[in-house]
Amino acid sequence: QVQLVESGGGLVQPGGSLRLSCAASGGTFSNYAMGWFRQAPGKEREFVAAISPSGGAGPYADSVKGRFTISRDVAKNTVYLQMTSLKPEDTAVYYCAADLFRYGFVRQPKGYDYWGQGTQVTVSS
Repeated sequence: QVQLVESGGGLVQPGGSLRLSCAASGGTFSNYAMGWFRQAPGKEREFVAAISPSGGAGPYADSVKGRFTISRDVAKNTVYLQMTSLKPEDTAVYYCAADLFRYGFVRQPKGYDYWGQGTQVTVSS
């Protein structure tokens, strides 16, 4: 079993930046591709970004391309989401998820094996 714990969320003004972290434990971190998803009130959970087990760049949602960057630190068993130029529409609960990468990069939530509890990001003036 893999446990994932997100942190780093909060309130930020439009145009600001935040870095989310997701610490993994209980499994072999380097076996898993990692993804970030988000869910706004009344909306479905949506894919944000993913990174391969080896740290290779994965896909990004069109809405965050050029503004968000996913990365991982294998030594720290942690994946990050650097968010810049934040917009009010980025407001959501952000979740990290782990996938054994059996079928390559997956954008659908059902393709992921383990999930964190989420961290709230609010972009507002």
